[in-house]
Amino acid sequence: MPPGGGGRIRIGVGGWTYEPWRGAFYPDGLAHRRELEFASRKLTAIEINGTYYGSQKPASFIKWHDETPEDFVFSVKGSRFTTNRRELAEAGESIDRFFSSGVMHLGAKLGPILWQFMATKKFDLADFEGFLQRLPRSVEGRAVRHAVEVRHDSFRTPEFVALAREHGVAIVVAGDSVFPQIADPTAPFVYARIMGTAEGEALGYSAGALDRWVDRACQWSVGQVPDDLETAGPARPESTPRDVFLFVISGFKQRNPAAAMAMVGRVGRGA
Repeated sequence: MPPGGGGRIRIGVGGWTYEPWRGAFYPDGLAHRRELEFASRKLTAIEINGTYYGSQKPASFIKWHDETPEDFVFSVKGSRFTTNRRELAEAGESIDRFFSSGVMHLGAKLGPILWQFMATKKFDLADFEGFLQRLPRSVEGRAVRHAVEVRHDSFRTPEFVALAREHGVAIVVAGDSVFPQIADPTAPFVYARIMGTAEGEALGYSAGALDRWVDRACQWSVGQVPDDLETAGPARPESTPRDVFLFVISGFKQRNPAAAMAMVGRVGRGA
């Protein structure tokens, strides 16, 4: 929780199975089956990536729920078969199939659903509106939050920001990457994916860079908009607290858990 209150800040990494993390993040000799148990006690959220590539079994979601602390949260990446299509407005059946796969077994530990689009996907107002209209606001009586990660520069328009805001869908903030940065808050939460960890930094980022990302997260959580990130829509007064989900992905992946843990510690100290 940031100083003075505000939304909850959760910080983590993408996935938890990565061989180079053994000995660097996971202790030597830790059984593979206990990696999630270990990671979930060092971080406050994890992004499930396997759901992007194929359906998971309901038993897997139940197992992941049961292996993690009560206050832990997963974000879940939506299926590529939903987002990698020419006509997004026709994705309704695929969206329904995703939610019937067992993801709701995560219960209260279900965070935002991340819908990632290919870098070649261009912004088409009517088609993208059709997609957002098909995203359910609740499933099985539980509210569902959505975030969209767009990677083509054509999305950097006020029209896209207004559309996402109309539907209460968060635009993923791309940090330290080649993808377009659209840091306009459009939902009751902020979702950031940062990709700049480096091999030469023991914690993935320099201390100054870690402090800056934590400061941005704290600003988002109390309803402010960091002035050092790029936005695409008109400036508007902000004051509503927001939950924040920040994931360290890509970059020099071996350092990502260290960077995430360093930021979790800074948030815990009120940095």
